[in-house]
Amino acid sequence: MKQRIITASILIAIFLPIAIWGGIPFSVLAFIMATIGLYEFFQMRKLSIFSFHGIVALLLLWTLLLPESVIVDIGMTKMKLVFVAVLLFLSYTVIVKNHISFEQVGVTLFSVLYVGMGFYYMIQTRDAGIVYLFYALFVVWMTDSGAYFVGRKLGKRKLWPDISPNKTIGGFIGGIISALVVAGVFAVFTNIQIPVMKLFIITILLSIFGQLGDLAESALKRHFGVKDSGNLFPGHGGILDRCDSWLFVLPLFNFLHVL
Repeated sequence: MKQRIITASILIAIFLPIAIWGGIPFSVLAFIMATIGLYEFFQMRKLSIFSFHGIVALLLLWTLLLPESVIVDIGMTKMKLVFVAVLLFLSYTVIVKNHISFEQVGVTLFSVLYVGMGFYYMIQTRDAGIVYLFYALFVVWMTDSGAYFVGRKLGKRKLWPDISPNKTIGGFIGGIISALVVAGVFAVFTNIQIPVMKLFIITILLSIFGQLGDLAESALKRHFGVKDSGNLFPGHGGILDRCDSWLFVLPLFNFLHVL
């Protein structure tokens, strides 16, 4: 626990100033985090990021993280670039005579979309205003904390023992209630431009999907037979371990906020 607290303190001390600064420094941080996340995904699948399909995956990831306006300016769309990447991957499997399987190609494309979507919307959320980024992150953090502490005290029935044996239904509900407290604080003490009722509805959905994101990452690790996605952060695992809920919450928040 001591190691986890020390690591978390260091991460917060690095992340928060850059998040407050925003702009290019924050975008660079998102690129770095996404790149490490893709590397971890490749490591879990025992694939090399320095292979042909690894390099193509990295280039596609970095392209997906760019603002839409940049892609349009060069006469492309992100969908077209994904299509080109699919053609390259499939052509490569034929050229190397299935040394790289179709399953590996599918995992590679999934990993790029899974990681790229979350970190792209991390940048978009910050560009909308620091209050929106902090709101989304505090919903995630308080959901995790509420689920942990309420689950320890009141959790009896397991939520999904085959994937995450420590998750309980009580903790799941406790996480949602904790997230609603965050929504109340932001509604009263910040200038977040979301009607109160809509904010509470969005918060419930974000809390639910944040916990599903945590379960999805647990399912991926169980499928690949690993305990953590990486060992970058002592006591916390890797980037994907720390950002699993973000990858669900930030895109969803952007979709819901524009309704």
